[in-house]
Amino acid sequence: MASTVTTSKDSTATSRPGYGRLLRTRGAWTFLLPGFAARQPFAMLTLSIVLLVQHTTGSYGAAGAVAAATGVSMALFAPYSGRLADRHGQRAVLVPGVLVHTAAGLALTALALADAPLWALFAAAVPTGASVPQVGPMVRARWGVRLKGSPLLTTAAAFESVTDEFTFVVGPLLATALCTTVDPAAGLLTEAALTLVGGLLFAAQKGTQPRTGRDGHARVEHVSALRVPGVRVLIVTFLGIGSVFGGMQVSLAAFTESIGEPGLNGVLYGVFAAGNMLSGIACGAIAWKTAPQRRLVIGYTALALAASALWTAHSALLLAGLGLLVGMCIAPALITGYTLVENLVPAGARTEAFTWLTGAVALGQAAAVTVAGQLEDRLWGGAGFLVPMAGTVLALATLLALRSRLAAAPRGRTVARGVGHRGPVAVD
Repeated sequence: MASTVTTSKDSTATSRPGYGRLLRTRGAWTFLLPGFAARQPFAMLTLSIVLLVQHTTGSYGAAGAVAAATGVSMALFAPYSGRLADRHGQRAVLVPGVLVHTAAGLALTALALADAPLWALFAAAVPTGASVPQVGPMVRARWGVRLKGSPLLTTAAAFESVTDEFTFVVGPLLATALCTTVDPAAGLLTEAALTLVGGLLFAAQKGTQPRTGRDGHARVEHVSALRVPGVRVLIVTFLGIGSVFGGMQVSLAAFTESIGEPGLNGVLYGVFAAGNMLSGIACGAIAWKTAPQRRLVIGYTALALAASALWTAHSALLLAGLGLLVGMCIAPALITGYTLVENLVPAGARTEAFTWLTGAVALGQAAAVTVAGQLEDRLWGGAGFLVPMAGTVLALATLLALRSRLAAAPRGRTVARGVGHRGPVAVD
């Protein structure tokens, strides 16, 4: 049975949702364009750090460890950033975060170029990751406000996944080109500049940011989105997705260097991200008649199977094909996970929920970068591809065991008292 959503505000709720109708949402373009610019650096950060630190230290293990420190700090601080944005407004959190991130990124670059000791690089990597602007979750929260009770929410989730993956097509290519043809530090410097400009432009769009408890007269009690059981299950599944991103970044760089074609790194990662983007476009265009919980299980099973084949690739062409397949399996899992958040979490805690998922991807990526870097240094070129296999298989086992927790709460129940009011939603 297909999920249905009823609302008195949308007279066209029964028509088939699509990208054209989504992009005609009033006020959407005012946050979409600056939001795209502001999230672009996120796709460049880890790879830029890996390429710079590997150049200055000669070790993928050291490079992966520094990049992992960035990812771990981002994963730990992102949910608090989301909670503060829910309480005080996105602009109040974004502006200082952008300034801190830019300064920390510049400091990390300077230390790496000065051949500073590894502990100094770690010290700079922590604030760099902790201050990463959570623009993606903020954009998703704005869609949630604009499309409350609309069937376009799934389309919006797909559109955001496509946008994210488009940045992961452009970002690694740009970072690789800058680091290999201009200067090893050029990728991280460009990331810092784009963060500053894009983040401030997005923060300036005050009219579309979600309202906070301070905007009204009623007292609002905020409860962490982490208390929702389904969110905790989604965090585990997104950790597995992060292991794919991290394992691919380090392993592709090591594999292309081992065959004497380091310039192929960005191309192969771009193919992987392009598969993700294309499947994301398809997901948003389909009128799904399957419950999102079931779609997540099916999609994640396909992802685990595809990721398990990566380590067998012994040529760039075969690796490109497998990378494309893995990428095509990621988008359905991401889109469905974000769609489930709309069903499971009240509006006043969604930015935090989205940042928990984004943080889980970053944490999984950080762990994968660290382990894959060690495997690449100690074993063969491409041994790091074992990491995506292990991460997705373990996450799939957890998802299968706890999938019942992804069911939405019975109508009329909320997990956070005093947080908004939700329209009637019929769930499969």
